[in-house]
Amino acid sequence: MSATNNNQAGARVLSGMRPTGKLHLGNYMGALRNWVSLQDETVAGGGRKYECYYFIADLHALTTEYADPSGVPESTLQVALDYLAAGLDPEQATIFVQSDVLQHAELALLLGMFTPLSWLERVPTYKEQQEQLSQKDLNTYGFLGYPLLMAADILVYRPQYVPVGQDQMAHVELTREVARKFNSHYGKGEDVLPEPKVLVTASPKLPGTDGRKMSKSYGNTILLSEPEAEMRAKLKTMVTDPARKRRTDAGNPEVCPVGDLHKVFSTEETRAKVWEGCKTAGIGCIECKGWAADGIAAVLAPIQERRRGFEENPALVREILSAGEAKARTTAAATMAAVHDAMCLRVKSL
Repeated sequence: MSATNNNQAGARVLSGMRPTGKLHLGNYMGALRNWVSLQDETVAGGGRKYECYYFIADLHALTTEYADPSGVPESTLQVALDYLAAGLDPEQATIFVQSDVLQHAELALLLGMFTPLSWLERVPTYKEQQEQLSQKDLNTYGFLGYPLLMAADILVYRPQYVPVGQDQMAHVELTREVARKFNSHYGKGEDVLPEPKVLVTASPKLPGTDGRKMSKSYGNTILLSEPEAEMRAKLKTMVTDPARKRRTDAGNPEVCPVGDLHKVFSTEETRAKVWEGCKTAGIGCIECKGWAADGIAAVLAPIQERRRGFEENPALVREILSAGEAKARTTAAATMAAVHDAMCLRVKSL
């Protein structure tokens, strides 16, 4: 596989993830699977429908890990491997690391000159994350300003679309407001920074092993790189319908976290067996979990095979990220040239 991006220009799409370690099934079903679909989508004549930019947001990792950033480089590498393993293709998408493109930080600084503090304080996840990460001191400029850095991440590429789930729509709306304010102040009738549109992506309900939403912060994940034996062991401990206290008790897959996994990963035939067997106590929870594990294993097998190939060729991974950086930097530089002109930061020839 070459690291050269031959993507035909289409509507530009941009998205990224923070490197907090290896990615899990929730990351895959909620975002990565959709990213792969977008990069693969074509139009009549064979051209790409979307020009895709996907990055690893290592600067964002520092908003919460500033006290000890030593693990960020390794986490960044692991996310890059998971991106490629999931099917992101450097022939069809630009894949890069955020901090390699300094224009992200520069645009965030310039946007901060006019963005009201109240806009940042009202972002729903600002207080939510402070509560969830109460053991860390997040009363910092960087943490307050991370939605503005996110806006810069988007606007520096001037994409038409940002694929997000429902929980991220507030960030895109803030980005649109910031672009609107920039254009009002500096655009002189032009949209120097066009307002991106939301591309709402499907995100199936995916519980973790404790029944809550799958999340690293809860310690309830199944990694994309999870060995099959360990994945099956985790599922054996997964919570189930509380009504099934005994093997002979009937259950309801609609209220069972394992039932939610079957909805996502199992075949229609297997789901029918589960629904019938659970409601009549014809099967036990261990058997039901085993069938769910079969479905998950079928999804993970090709991902893990691709990952092993990239793990054995780290030079190729570096080449892919370097090529992505060059493409991203060129695009971002063009945006910043327009921003400099609009904000009167270019010295004109006398």
